[in-house]
Amino acid sequence: MLEQHQQAPQFSVKNQFNETVNLSNYLGKKNVVLYFYPKDDTPGCTIEANQFTQLAEEFAKADTVVIGVSKDTCASHTDFINKYGLKVDLLADEDGKLCESYGVWQEREKNGVKSMAILRSTFIINKQGELVDVAYGVTPEGHAQEVLEKVKNL
Repeated sequence: MLEQHQQAPQFSVKNQFNETVNLSNYLGKKNVVLYFYPKDDTPGCTIEANQFTQLAEEFAKADTVVIGVSKDTCASHTDFINKYGLKVDLLADEDGKLCESYGVWQEREKNGVKSMAILRSTFIINKQGELVDVAYGVTPEGHAQEVLEKVKNL
């Protein structure tokens, strides 16, 4: 698992428009909130995405871009964004490499059955590409507001 003050792992992944997004695109320009979530259009993931969307202007004022990541496809992300009017980019980490590089692809146990899944987690990356906040196993409700407060203090 990653820790504060280390360099954020680089990535190059397609977003909902099938456009490649690289962390390096933001270096020196914007802070990045990179949040990982299990699945498009599920209850907790929808709460989290909607709350980040409600605060999108505040994040923009704080010179910060918010990017969600799951293993869903670009088409699934587009449907999710359109259904809820989301104002965040969503990356399609279909091969799971981004999830693995950030340590969020983990074994979980649900109803006595073990499986691999994305652990809901959020990383705040400053303009120098350094992890300034690392949060594994977050709760969706109110999380976007907590992240915004941290970003405002950068």
